[in-house]
Amino acid sequence: MRFFSLALGLILSWSIFATNAFAAIDTYTFSSVEQEQQYRELTEQLRCPKCQNNSIADSNATIAADMRGKVYELMQQGNSKPQIIDYMVARYGNFVTYEPPVTPATLILWVGPALFVLIGAIIVVLRARRRVEKDAALSPQEQQRLQTLLAEQKATVKKQISAQHKKTNRKQP
Repeated sequence: MRFFSLALGLILSWSIFATNAFAAIDTYTFSSVEQEQQYRELTEQLRCPKCQNNSIADSNATIAADMRGKVYELMQQGNSKPQIIDYMVARYGNFVTYEPPVTPATLILWVGPALFVLIGAIIVVLRARRRVEKDAALSPQEQQRLQTLLAEQKATVKKQISAQHKKTNRKQP
């Protein structure tokens, strides 16, 4: 009896999820293969207003289904691809297209990334130039001081090497 109850529960829960999967399938008839291809292109180019980053072809939202139906209806009325896109933009705004038009409001979206790269390149070049200027030739006094320090370092290293050499010679019979 337990097994029967468990099996019945699994079948019922599966049927609930299965109906959702079948609900997303749209069936439209087209007069030509070209018209069907144009429908697919349009539904891939238009963005679902609810699903942010899904096209209306990929979205299961109710509004996406309505938009797919409207695209089909407009195509059956003989509207062209640009006319259908213009209709959707007029109704839902520029957001429904993946490539918004260049307008004063969207100019920063188009120019912004290139502007940031240009500013970054200018900063890198200016910093590199300053670094080169800092690495200019030493004055005669600085040259003399450098020679003195190098000579002292050389003498210290020689003393350490000779002391180390003497220690190793003593240890070996």
